[in-house]
Amino acid sequence: MVSDRGGRAGFVYRSRFRAYRALRRKGASKEKAARISNGGRYFTGRSRMARKGARTRRSRGR
Repeated sequence: MVSDRGGRAGFVYRSRFRAYRALRRKGASKEKAARISNGGRYFTGRSRMARKGARTRRSRGR
């Protein structure tokens, strides 16, 4: 498990660890997975990410 000490040990909120592991399984780097999963700690962050993803997909014609 990623440490909650932070710094070199890394940091991911406990409530978002499942999201972190899912991103790692999909091949995201530790840094990228931590950044995304920590960014979605609260509902507002997750809905913002969802809107951004939808906007990206729409602009790419998917």
